[in-house]
Amino acid sequence: MSQMAYNRKQRLNDNIKAIETAFILDREQRTPTARERLLLERYCGFGGLKCILNPARELADAVHWAKSDLELFAPTVELHRLIRENSKNESEYKQLMDSLKQSVLTAFYTPSAVTEALTDVLKEHQIIPEKVLEPSAGIGAFVDSVLDNNPKADIMAFEKDLLTGKILRHLHPEQKVRIEGFEKIEKPFNDYFDLAISNVPFGDVAVFDPSYTAMKGMRALVTRRIHNYFFVKALDTVRDGGLVAFITSQGVLNAKNNSAARFMMLYHADLVSAIRLPNNHAGGLIACTVVSVLQSLVVFLLYLVPGKIVDKLHPAVGLAQTRERLLKLKQLVTVVLGVVFHVDSC
Repeated sequence: MSQMAYNRKQRLNDNIKAIETAFILDREQRTPTARERLLLERYCGFGGLKCILNPARELADAVHWAKSDLELFAPTVELHRLIRENSKNESEYKQLMDSLKQSVLTAFYTPSAVTEALTDVLKEHQIIPEKVLEPSAGIGAFVDSVLDNNPKADIMAFEKDLLTGKILRHLHPEQKVRIEGFEKIEKPFNDYFDLAISNVPFGDVAVFDPSYTAMKGMRALVTRRIHNYFFVKALDTVRDGGLVAFITSQGVLNAKNNSAARFMMLYHADLVSAIRLPNNHAGGLIACTVVSVLQSLVVFLLYLVPGKIVDKLHPAVGLAQTRERLLKLKQLVTVVLGVVFHVDSC
């Protein structure tokens, strides 16, 4: 069995065990034990696991599968069985499966080395946010890193996938977990958060947000690409002097047809720094969380909203003052992935 095939099968089995654990906790209406938390934390989403898009209801469905995927057929059948048996009816089963299938292209999770390095940089600047937004939380990698530095932080975490959101809620029952899209956030949360932090989804996926489409112009334009939408929407929700720190695709900065979105971001905020992460397949896909950085999420952005400027991160000296500390992120990721990346000039 190849290393890649092993990883896919292991990821699928880990996901199944985590989902099964979440269903048990739902049914018994209790918090997870230490062992159950470990099972939940091994969940790494279905990004890249296209096998779940194939029919897998009965043995005869195997004829529709590619030979290279056949070893994933049995666990995929088990996944369907597990979700079907824990659904109230066929409609709920279909809703849960459709939600999972929609995450195949976007659900890639973040290495803890990256999330911890990012939050540690903020802490070293004596920035301890109290009100934090995670608009695309997965199972809470950034939630964990924020809480490590400030256990009293009040976090609102969005996760659109129904089963992933269920796991997130069991892992963080004390936080405001919302199992719905970020576009559902209400107007009272504009200018509210000290920090928005996330590994945001990316791609030519449109977001339906009536509050933006009704405005037309540039705000309507950014809804056409989900990564642009997350940046602009997050800037709306962060208070003056707050921060938006996102991992996103290189297209945000590089794509020629993204100039309007970049103009809008920089009109409303000052760029403090950008770090380019590696975009290759070096280092081996040893942990499922490494996939996000290795495959496509290659630009780290940190924005400062104008207004009451946070001390030590004034935009006039932002990159110069933060460069030394941000290089810690480079060192950590280099150790984890075995590759080198550089800090861009701004």
